[in-house]
Amino acid sequence: MNESQPAPRPKPAHWRDRWYEIIFEADTPAGKLFDVLLLIAILLSVLIIMLESVKSLDQEYGQQFGYAEWFFTILFTVEYVARISCARRPLQYVFSFYGVVDLLSILPTWLMFFAPVEMQSLGVIRALRLLRAFRIFKLAHMLSEASELRRAVWASRSKITVFLATVLITVVIEGTALYLIEGDQGSGFTSIPQSMYWAIVTMTTVGYGDIAPVTPLGKFLAAVIMILGYSLIIVPTGIVSAELAHPGGKKSTHWVTTQVCPECMKEGHDADAIFCKYCGSQL
Repeated sequence: MNESQPAPRPKPAHWRDRWYEIIFEADTPAGKLFDVLLLIAILLSVLIIMLESVKSLDQEYGQQFGYAEWFFTILFTVEYVARISCARRPLQYVFSFYGVVDLLSILPTWLMFFAPVEMQSLGVIRALRLLRAFRIFKLAHMLSEASELRRAVWASRSKITVFLATVLITVVIEGTALYLIEGDQGSGFTSIPQSMYWAIVTMTTVGYGDIAPVTPLGKFLAAVIMILGYSLIIVPTGIVSAELAHPGGKKSTHWVTTQVCPECMKEGHDADAIFCKYCGSQL
């Protein structure tokens, strides 16, 4: 079989299976069309919420924004119910990552309908649903690259833990030192936690400027932590890059599909897979 193309799948016979294939997967023309239209709707709904936060636009087009918000809320509610109806294990979908995001994307508007609480701006959480784009337009290499990155980060967990512990110790020492040196100077170092906050902001090269040392020794320590920050920032990148380049981390040449296991709701299976690689159920 040519590994550059996915193998054809038998056409599902039951209506529930057909709708499951359209709603949850994107390997068929109908499934991809459904998800593309869904992405467009998500983008438009997020855009409406953003425009509604502009007071001048809200005053002039508030009513139209309200109608649009309810249109998208009802649309996404129907979609959410359809997903639950088609899923072989509805609770598995409801408590999955996408299931929780799908629920939260419609919840604010319905809560506003039943209770006079301003929660409409929370609808912007719908933007999280755009993560589906990586599955819809998946392009197998996107899914395999994500798997490789996840593997590299997991393989580097011990080194990253040591690195974070080193950073934390450095922050505590620097924060304590600056508090002892600058505490009586009225420069903002009023406590050790406040000084640790300054150390983190400085080490990450953010530099808000709300707190700054004024004594020569404090400025010297600030210079040290700035230089140290530049050195520390590149460490995690080097650790993960080394794992990605490791011989054991060769990319898979298998074509990965968007086929979702009806039992555990996980995806990322090879095109010729018959059983789920995670739970062993038949696909």
